[in-house]
Amino acid sequence: MGDPKPAEECGVFGVWAPGEEVAKLTYFGLFALQHRGQESAGIAVSEGNRIMVVKDMGLVSQVFDENALNSLTGHLSVGHTRYSTTGASEWKNAQPTYRATTRGGLALAHNGNLTNTDELEAWLHQLDADANVARKDSMDSTNDTSLVTALMATYEGSIWDAALAVLPRLEGAFCFTFLDQSTLYAARDRHGIRPLVLGRLERGWVVASETAALDIVGATFIREVEPGELIAIDAGGLRATRFADADPKGCVFEYVYLARPDTAIAGRRVHNVRVEIGRTLAAEAPVDADVVIGVPESGIPAAEGYAQASGIPYSRGIVKNAYVGRTFIQPSQTLRQLGIRLKLNPIRDVIAGRRVVVVDDSIVRGNTQRALVRMLREAGAAEVHVRISSPPVEWPCFYGIDFATRAELIAPGLTVSDVCRSIAADSLAYVSVEGLVASVGLPKRRLCRACFDGVYPAPIPTAAARAMRLPVPAPTAPSIVAAP
Repeated sequence: MGDPKPAEECGVFGVWAPGEEVAKLTYFGLFALQHRGQESAGIAVSEGNRIMVVKDMGLVSQVFDENALNSLTGHLSVGHTRYSTTGASEWKNAQPTYRATTRGGLALAHNGNLTNTDELEAWLHQLDADANVARKDSMDSTNDTSLVTALMATYEGSIWDAALAVLPRLEGAFCFTFLDQSTLYAARDRHGIRPLVLGRLERGWVVASETAALDIVGATFIREVEPGELIAIDAGGLRATRFADADPKGCVFEYVYLARPDTAIAGRRVHNVRVEIGRTLAAEAPVDADVVIGVPESGIPAAEGYAQASGIPYSRGIVKNAYVGRTFIQPSQTLRQLGIRLKLNPIRDVIAGRRVVVVDDSIVRGNTQRALVRMLREAGAAEVHVRISSPPVEWPCFYGIDFATRAELIAPGLTVSDVCRSIAADSLAYVSVEGLVASVGLPKRRLCRACFDGVYPAPIPTAAARAMRLPVPAPTAPSIVAAP
C-alpha cells in the first residue's frame, strides 16, 4: 500500500473587480493553490444577470483553456481546486456548487470539512417539509459543500441573510467563498482552522486560501478573514459582521506541510517557521553525521534549519520530479505506490559513504520513509538518520486532512523505536509538540494540534468520538473535545 502525505481538502479563491478579466485572475489564483488539491477545478463567474460555472476533473491547466476562460465574462468570480475528503472523486462533487435561488443563483466553494452533516441534512429535510417542497437537486452530490449550498438556497431573502442563518449552525472547519449575481462573499469558521485572507486590487478585492495566491495576481495583502466573520463585497464596498465569537485554533499542520513556503499565516512566513522547526529538531535530537538533506519540498527548509543549528553541512541530496504530483493526490493506491519511486531520486555523489540525516515533514503510515531509507542505502549511505519536523501523527483529522481513522496511522500503539525498526533507519526522532509550538511562535491555545495530541477544538462526528472513546459533545457545544 502507498503512503500518501496528509492531504488537505481544497483551495478557494474569489475576486470582485469590475473592468478586470476576473476569470483569468481566478485561473492564476487557482494555479497558486494547485498544491491544495489536484482532483478537480472549477470557476463560477457572474456578469450581473447570470452566473456561469465551468468545472471538471483534473488540474487547473487541464480544465481551462483560453476559450473556456474567454467565455466566462463578468465582474466577480469564485474558484476552487479540490482534493476529496468527503464525497467521492467524481465530477458531480467538483466545485463550485451551484443552486438556483428566488433571487437568481448561488455558487459556493469550500475548503475544510464539516462534522455535523447528519444534523444539517435533517435540518434541510425539515425546511423542505415545512415549505412542502421536494428538492430533487438538493443533494445531487455527496459532499458537505452541496449541503451548505442547498441550505442557503432554501431562504427566500438575500444571500447575506441566508448565510447569517446557516453559518452559525455549521460545525467543523470551513472557509467559504461564494457569490450571487452582484456580490462576492467570504466566511471562516469560528476557530479559523483553515487559512483565508483578504487582498486589494487597484480596482477590486480578492479572497484566497493563501497569501501566495494574492501575490500571483498582484493583490496587496490587507488582513486575514477573521474566525467567525462573514464578508460581503459589492458596488457599495466591503461590509463585514460576526456570525460567531472567535476562538482561534489555526491548524499547526499548515505550517509543517500543507501551505506553500511563501505563504504567511497569522503573520508568520511558513518558510521561516519550517527553518525554525529544523533548528528546534537539531537541539532536541542531535546526531553525529556528515551531511543533512531534506525531502522535497516541505522538508528542505527544516533540513536547512537542522544544518544551521547542528553545524553539519547541508546539501541537496534528493531530486524531486517536478512533473509528478504529490503522491497523496492520486486516489488509486497502485498509483500512490508507483508515485513514491517516480517522485524522488537520491543524488549518489552526495550520499555515498556518508552518515546522512534526512529530514522529512511527517510520517503517516511509514511506507514512504521505508522506501526512502531503502533508496538512500542503495545509493551508498553509511548510516541513515531520519528526523521528522512534526510530532508523531496519532489521531485522525476531521477538519479537512485526509486521514480519518487511527488504524491508518503508524504511530498509535508503537514506540519511536518500533517505528524506527519498521522503516529500517539507524535512528529516528520527531520534534516535540512543545518544540513545534515554540517554533511557530503562537500560543499553544491558538493552534489546533489534534492530530498530535487528540485535543479537538470543534466537535467531531458522534460515531467517531464513540469509536475513539472520546466524550460525545452536544450537537452545538462549543467546548473542546479532549482525549482522555
